[in-house]
Amino acid sequence: MKKILVCTDGSPYSEECCRYSAWLSKCTGASIEAMYVSDLRQFELSVVADLSGSMGIQPYQGMLSQIQEMEDQKAELIKAGTLAFFKEAGLEDRVSFHHHKGLLVDRVLELEENDSEVDLIMLGKRGENANFATEHLGSMMERVVRASAKPCLVTSRSFKEPKKVLFAYDGSASCKKALDFLAKSKTLNNLDLHVITVDEGREEAEAAKHLQDAEAFLSKTGIKAHSQMLTGVAETVIGDYVESESMDMLIMGAYGHSRIRYLIIGSTTTDLIRRCHVPVLLFR
Repeated sequence: MKKILVCTDGSPYSEECCRYSAWLSKCTGASIEAMYVSDLRQFELSVVADLSGSMGIQPYQGMLSQIQEMEDQKAELIKAGTLAFFKEAGLEDRVSFHHHKGLLVDRVLELEENDSEVDLIMLGKRGENANFATEHLGSMMERVVRASAKPCLVTSRSFKEPKKVLFAYDGSASCKKALDFLAKSKTLNNLDLHVITVDEGREEAEAAKHLQDAEAFLSKTGIKAHSQMLTGVAETVIGDYVESESMDMLIMGAYGHSRIRYLIIGSTTTDLIRRCHVPVLLFR
């Protein structure tokens, strides 16, 4: 792992994201690029006149300039706090900070395209408005995970150094990418790895075959894992396993089902990110 991209907005979730990135950097030697993106949509408000017609374009332009100045000041505060954190963690020489304006998902995709060293995208489960919508995931987080071709680590509210990791394997192309990532990752190889596959009551033989394939692949690379096939609704069974076995991290494929299925019955990925209070490492 050469470089970790950390998406921050100064929120409590971002602070914990920085803690996880510091842990990974110390384990792998990877550099860290911290990035804050000002959402330009808040600067593109339509000009609204009051009923008396007293508000025109000039007062609006002045207000817009003040909002942009405040946003720049906010970015400087986030930069100072982020760099101070990594300095205290002893990683001052490995971190850089960049402020952009636009949409986070666009900047992430642009960086992926132009910087071949970025190996992992990290972002908090929720953003700066988490306290006002405690049951909702960050909308930009989900957009990034859906669009990015890189592995994405969605971090939880509080940091805990991972010791036990659960890999939910379903034989999909994204899960095979995760298998390859595990084989090459010395950091995750040293953890207590559990591999499960879920039979939702339709194809038990196929589910068993998926689990056998994963076991065989990991065995060839010298990785020992606890393997088990479970039965039930995937998001319920996986979430229960994370809780009952005190897992510290979940690895899985991201949004592997069709768009039609997602619209009809929702997304297992979204449900598990929302339910599990541990970091979730996702592959597409």
